[in-house]
Amino acid sequence: MEPLTARQSIQLVETSYLTATTALIWIALYYLPIGAAFFRLALPLPLALLQVRRGPASGLEGTALLVMLLIALMGPIRGPLVLFPYGFLSLWLGWSWFKGFSWWLSWGVGVMIGTIGFLVRVLLVSLLVGENLWVVVTRAGFLFLERIINIFNLPLIPDLLFVQAMSLFLVVFQELIFVLTLHAIAFWIFPKLRASIPQPPRLLQTLILWDPL
Repeated sequence: MEPLTARQSIQLVETSYLTATTALIWIALYYLPIGAAFFRLALPLPLALLQVRRGPASGLEGTALLVMLLIALMGPIRGPLVLFPYGFLSLWLGWSWFKGFSWWLSWGVGVMIGTIGFLVRVLLVSLLVGENLWVVVTRAGFLFLERIINIFNLPLIPDLLFVQAMSLFLVVFQELIFVLTLHAIAFWIFPKLRASIPQPPRLLQTLILWDPL
């Protein structure tokens, strides 16, 4: 067996460390009662950074290693949940940033992946706990809709279909903000780690192009 080159050794170590970091963030998100918003924002970034620095093949290796590690630590059901949507989202964002795609494309497809991943995770967790967790999302949509009706004094009595549509809208809107925030954080931080992503489009430059430090 031929010895690894210096580049291969660095790539192997970087893949291992960034995968382990992602696993620790997922475990913290799953078990700790605080810091969920911070962990959600941090979770897709290590593997996306790995792809920007080392290419898509390293990202796939890191994702496969992440799933195997979490299966060993959390079991065959809870471990793979990291893929929905965070694993697939990190793969897409890392690949699109590595290829230099426009933010409109990486953001738009990222929102789609995030929305589908969220719905799949709700379904899987509902099966896991034996309860329909979509009811929680639907209730949030109903409360939001009720507040809008009260504020504007609208003569509207929403039916179940309308409430469901509002619930789905809230999920999509949440993913819009979430994926855009991931772009902004990566744009600020990745260049300091000898990686970079494409420049934001003109419509977003006023919002994005500022130095958080």
